[in-house]
Amino acid sequence: NFSTIVGSAGYTFDPSANNNTVTITFNATTARYVRVNITANTGWPAGQLSDFAVFLAAGGTGGGGTGTGGATNLAAGQPTSASGYTQTYVPANAVDGDPSSYWESTDNAFPQWLQVDLGEVKSFSRIVLDLPPSASWSTRTQTLSVQGSADGSSFTTIAGPAGYTFDPSTGNTVTITFPAASARYVRLNFTANTGWPAGQLSEFQVWNS
Repeated sequence: NFSTIVGSAGYTFDPSANNNTVTITFNATTARYVRVNITANTGWPAGQLSDFAVFLAAGGTGGGGTGTGGATNLAAGQPTSASGYTQTYVPANAVDGDPSSYWESTDNAFPQWLQVDLGEVKSFSRIVLDLPPSASWSTRTQTLSVQGSADGSSFTTIAGPAGYTFDPSTGNTVTITFPAASARYVRLNFTANTGWPAGQLSEFQVWNS
């Protein structure tokens, strides 16, 4: 006997924009058997997956803490800073585990950045970015890059500038994967947003695997 956790939806796998990765988020649920029902594929007449990862919920809906196989969101609850913010949409909202709260940069002032301090140099290979999972948010593409630093002053590029589409119908989430990098400070540089003239994020997760 199976119950539906997430209804049927189309998910786009794009090698150039998001490393052929899709993340589906939802309120915490409990099950032993987790099934993905695939009904269509525009690229081949079959279902296709190279990885099917199911992560433990920890630290609330936002997904902080430890997950399957020792995966840990290193950014959960850590100190944050930014180039600026609007009203009460402060940087700390992006690491508080609450997907309904969010950071918004100073409007009409690109480029803008958001940064998290991991406390010490740590290794990571995946970043998950969320916007509030609400139908009141329209689909938008934010152009950003990922940088890392050991000292907070000298930064190197981890993932170059690219456009990432946040779609409420698929959870308003984006996953960026890359070869393992090491840094204490992880910074997102925003240069464009098709939905609002500012950088916006409700969750900024840095995963060690």
